[in-house]
Amino acid sequence: MSGGEGGFVLTDDDTYHRVITLAHYNKRAKTEIPESHPLARYAVTGAGLKLRIHPLAAAIAHDQLARLDGYVVGRAEIARYLTGQLARIPGLEVTEMPDGVIPSWYRLTLTYKPDELDGLPIERFHQALIAEGATEFDRPGSTCPMNQLPLYQQPGPLFPGHPHSHRRYRAGDFTVAEHAHAHTIKLPVWHREQDLEVAEQYVRAAVKISDHHKELQ
Repeated sequence: MSGGEGGFVLTDDDTYHRVITLAHYNKRAKTEIPESHPLARYAVTGAGLKLRIHPLAAAIAHDQLARLDGYVVGRAEIARYLTGQLARIPGLEVTEMPDGVIPSWYRLTLTYKPDELDGLPIERFHQALIAEGATEFDRPGSTCPMNQLPLYQQPGPLFPGHPHSHRRYRAGDFTVAEHAHAHTIKLPVWHREQDLEVAEQYVRAAVKISDHHKELQ
């Protein structure tokens, strides 16, 4: 569902009270967190944040709740097609879902395997996809491993009182996450019946690039 910045949390356990401390401190927290709960004493301040959704965004998202089941079913059908087709393409590996997990399919993530395409760099593979008109194939940019971000490497300009002796995070500190980031390609998972044609076009583009990868060297 789309609702702008913000969203819903649906839970039947104690997570609810923790969410309240993040979004609705003071009155709502004091009303809804039981006095006997360990977090009750933090009701006035919560976690020091106010992350509640804007009323207009909440109204937009609430209106879509009646169609949510259809969205989920539609995405699952297209995801089933995409994962089945893309898994057959040399150079791409589909992330498998654990048994019992029902994903929302906000995005489908693929792992690029350059060794299967004679070492073709992911940049060239991705550029070729875009040239074929498959512009929704995307690579993670700002969502890189956190140790690579200036906030964690040099927090001083934002937090002048931050001790200079803090740990310095460097590229290479988290090799697994950095490798995943460097080899990930993302793709939306559409949900409408007519979107299946779009999914088919994206599969054809990926097949073409994989089949002709030698011409891109």
